[in-house]
Amino acid sequence: MQLTPRLLFAAYRQGAFPMGHDDGEIYWYDPDPRCILPLDTFHVPRSLAQTIRHGGFEVRFNTAFRQVMLACAEPAPGREQTWITAEILAAYCQFHELGFAHSVETWVDGQLVGGLYGVAIGGLFAGESMFSHRQDASKIALVYLVERLRTQGFVLHDTQFMTEHLRRFGAIEIPRAEYHRQLQQALTVRAVL
Repeated sequence: MQLTPRLLFAAYRQGAFPMGHDDGEIYWYDPDPRCILPLDTFHVPRSLAQTIRHGGFEVRFNTAFRQVMLACAEPAPGREQTWITAEILAAYCQFHELGFAHSVETWVDGQLVGGLYGVAIGGLFAGESMFSHRQDASKIALVYLVERLRTQGFVLHDTQFMTEHLRRFGAIEIPRAEYHRQLQQALTVRAVL
């Protein structure tokens, strides 16, 4: 089955998301437990707050979506293969053109040095992937994203799987059933990124 924006829209509304595998197939996931980043208890580590106050970077939204996805797909230490296949890249770029997929980018001296992308539907933001070519660049993008989500009325920030990186910001794991309950509430919210 071809990955299309219509299929992505339906899947996210049901709590599922795709990942490409080495065999060339796309598999669907709805993890239990599910990791979320509660917007009201989001924690910015002190050293990162100092970096943000120091400045020297620019944060932009939705100006380099494809470049962010391509950077997220690059091999990294401990991850030589990527789940972001050509089919996923094409489908999410179309989803972006329709206004459902978004990027947050950190720039220094006109160069893209970090960022993230994800999907926004109703009051849900589902984070997909992030990258950093400079220390803290993706973390800075995350801080700016969460601030935007708060001010724009989002109520659920899905991060899919727990990592130590996300745990430092206050991410928690909840049962799949609770995630689905929160998702249904979030889908009734009108929020715009």
